[in-house]
Amino acid sequence: MTTQFKLYPYRWVVLGLFMFINLTIQILWISYAPITGPAAKFYGVTDLQIGLLAMSFMIAFIPLSIPVSWVIDTYGFRLAVSIGAILMGVFGVLRGLAGENYTLVLWSTFGLAVSQPFLLNAWTKVPANWFAIEERATAVGIVTLGNLVGTALGMVLTPILLESMPIPTIQLIYGGVAAFSAVLFVVFARETPPTPPCPAGMEVRALMLDGLKHAFTVKPFWFGLLVSFIGLGIFNGISTWVEGIVRPRGFTPADAGTLGALMIVGGVIGAVVIPALSDKYRKRQLFLFISFTGTIPGLIGMTFATSAVLLFVSAFVLGFFLISAMPIAMQYASEVTQPTPEGTSNGLIQLFGQGAVVFVYIMEAMKSADGSFTPALLLALGLLVISIFSVSQMKDPRELQNR
Repeated sequence: MTTQFKLYPYRWVVLGLFMFINLTIQILWISYAPITGPAAKFYGVTDLQIGLLAMSFMIAFIPLSIPVSWVIDTYGFRLAVSIGAILMGVFGVLRGLAGENYTLVLWSTFGLAVSQPFLLNAWTKVPANWFAIEERATAVGIVTLGNLVGTALGMVLTPILLESMPIPTIQLIYGGVAAFSAVLFVVFARETPPTPPCPAGMEVRALMLDGLKHAFTVKPFWFGLLVSFIGLGIFNGISTWVEGIVRPRGFTPADAGTLGALMIVGGVIGAVVIPALSDKYRKRQLFLFISFTGTIPGLIGMTFATSAVLLFVSAFVLGFFLISAMPIAMQYASEVTQPTPEGTSNGLIQLFGQGAVVFVYIMEAMKSADGSFTPALLLALGLLVISIFSVSQMKDPRELQNR
């Protein structure tokens, strides 16, 4: 008897809903970064305390990632993501209602931070349930796109909105969007299609605990964790301190927002194009190598550029290559660690990536006397070289080579 495997058009609805949720959490994460100076003045706190609003997402992720992965793999992504979406909507609105009280803003932000693992750790689970294996890196890339568009919107819109309304009103608008996206997901998302999108061996995975043990026995996976730690550390560090990075060179918060947006626009294009090429040519290692190598000239330009044109071009190049590596690394992890569940491998990748909050803090601590981030950006260049070596040790999974 021949089993027929069908791909349902509704998979794009589910992916779109999931993408919208990830878009809104990123707006909430990054919205203070391009206005660090004005926000510090508004709340009567330091730049570091404003930076803590973004870092709290990474701090909360570390203890929550593994338990949340268990929830995803045990009860399904629909329940897990719904929990995260509801938390995001509630605390997003509460942060907008906090007014000028920094303490309430911080606690509301920690509530938002708790919601994030429920969203990020399902990045490979949704494609695994709904998409054929040859579409999955592309699907993860599309989710990454939603993540990046949210970051770009937070970078660009916040300085613009600040010209006509106070910070609490801006946050209340963002919280309202988050609540709306949560309602859409809870109502319309579905866990699985009527029939599976692939053979059972490519869909059913080991139990979460067994899969966790297995993942750590796979040597290439360790290198995948390292490159995720470096890549997300650099991205989160630049995103968090974007205004402080360009301020000593005479650039404004609006310039910082533009820089961040161009980095994300480059990332959006890269996250669609490069994972699609990875799927087409059935190669992960090659395209990870291209991604990390291509990041270097962009980071050099961002470190030393004094003209707006060169700075913005460098940001675009950096985003295009660095951000494109993330969906490929996630899909690589899910393939090389089979039969580890997707939620588990995805969660570990995200855990190590968010653990790079230590690099975000180090960047601030390494500032020179005049406030320059150049020493920290040079450290990031050295870490990119290490990541390229790590990619050289990551071999493509046999399943990919044999398709």
